[in-house]
Amino acid sequence: MLPLTRSGIVRYICAISALLITFSAGAGTARAEVTAFKQAVAEAAALDRDLAEFYRESGYAPIWTDETPQHLARRKALFAALDNVSSHGLPSARYNEDGLAQMLRDVRSPRDLGRVEVALSEAFLAYARDVQTGLLTPSKIDDGIKREVPLRDRKSYLTAFVQSTPGAFMRSLPPQNPEYARLMKAKLKLEYQLAHGGWGATVPGTKLEPGDSGTAVVALRNRLVAMGYMSRSATRSYDAAMTQAVQKFQAAHGLETDGVAGGGTLTEINVGPEKRLESVLVAMERERWTNFERGKRHIWVNLTDFTAKIVDDNKVTFRTRSVVGANSHDRRSPEFSDEMEHMVINPTWNVPRSIAVKEYLPMMKRNPNAAGHLNLINSRGQSVSRANIDFSQYNERNFPFDIKQPPSRSNALGLVKFMFPNRYNIYLHDTPAKNLFARETRAYSHGCIRLHEPFEFAYALLAKQTDDPKGLFHKHLKTGRETQLNLEQKIPVHIIYRTALTTAKGDLEFRRDVYGRDAEIWNALERAGVALGGVRG
Repeated sequence: MLPLTRSGIVRYICAISALLITFSAGAGTARAEVTAFKQAVAEAAALDRDLAEFYRESGYAPIWTDETPQHLARRKALFAALDNVSSHGLPSARYNEDGLAQMLRDVRSPRDLGRVEVALSEAFLAYARDVQTGLLTPSKIDDGIKREVPLRDRKSYLTAFVQSTPGAFMRSLPPQNPEYARLMKAKLKLEYQLAHGGWGATVPGTKLEPGDSGTAVVALRNRLVAMGYMSRSATRSYDAAMTQAVQKFQAAHGLETDGVAGGGTLTEINVGPEKRLESVLVAMERERWTNFERGKRHIWVNLTDFTAKIVDDNKVTFRTRSVVGANSHDRRSPEFSDEMEHMVINPTWNVPRSIAVKEYLPMMKRNPNAAGHLNLINSRGQSVSRANIDFSQYNERNFPFDIKQPPSRSNALGLVKFMFPNRYNIYLHDTPAKNLFARETRAYSHGCIRLHEPFEFAYALLAKQTDDPKGLFHKHLKTGRETQLNLEQKIPVHIIYRTALTTAKGDLEFRRDVYGRDAEIWNALERAGVALGGVRG
């Protein structure tokens, strides 16, 4: 018996060739053994429709367990990948690497070999899908995650694998974008921090500011040094160097960069590396969910970052602040991808039914003239006067009117909205409530995304189809009439949610889990067997 080690597995894999030669002694015996092997494959694959179909179509021929160099290369590539699953934040027990090695050691007959053949394919399929498109199903975690994961046909993995160079194929499975690679490096760094004691003691108190001194300031200094925001120092006072370090920390965590360690900043400073590692593992899973072509030009809205960006050839060419849905169940902004088709200049606000009956109907019951800037529209599309309406007879179910707000500067949508028609009725738009953009946390809307600089956003979009984007936009704006302006090329829009993200330089940043979704994802990953590396036992 070979020991259960990587080198032992490889030697045993090679030894399968000798075993197969032994099985092949004599024509009649060989035929019987081939039949036994195929029967075992058919039986073992029967409960998996994709595997059963793949092997049936190939006449139950092996792809792993023959004596050829190609089969040896496939086995080595699979075991190398399974030996490295933890680097992707996946649960190693799920793929039963040691169990597969034991099955290989225990092969004594063609039927044993047939069962090993299918077991290797099962592990391969589980790993391939998990590392390429994620371990979890997003919609089962939170109903606000509408993300449609780009699942590949399971049988196609096997078909492509047998036609490829095994090692290169396995390396091609994880997301190939730079963000995923940087998150993998960040994961290793955080695991190292955990294995070496973390970032030290937390910082006491509720507020520290320039000029302060004492033990709390020393704790703050030590924490900032350990996290890499400050060079080593013996200072016991909140000096200029510490102020600058706090500002760097704040910028990397989406906080107001005032250099004062107030309550919000201290809360984030005191988050331990284990929690940050959880966020990175969640971000890696989310990257696998969005492992598809995002578009040479696309719009990237990170809900936790309260920003909307235009990305061209992997470079951010426009960025503006945003306001997202408030943190209540019926107002949180959903996560999904679609394509922007047009913008509407001087838009009419068609008040969503839920807002009309839950917010405006109670107001009009109390005072029929409330919200007088809104028009009531009957089923024939006619504007009706409130004078003869008894609002008390209506409720959420029988309210018979639509509510609209005509174009104006005070319109709830502002002066422009950007449309990517979707079942969730979510879009990007202007707003007259400009004061909200000055706030650190900007979750106030009913779900749609409000933009701080909507005109500039429109100019950037139109610049690809006209030499005078500003002139074209304002030509329609000054009419005061609702106008649809089509984009000549549809632009992918990705509304995403990342609490851990990296910069192009590789720096790791974090944002607050505003809706608690990442906490739910981590809990699901943990239930699936994902564990934190580097934790001292």
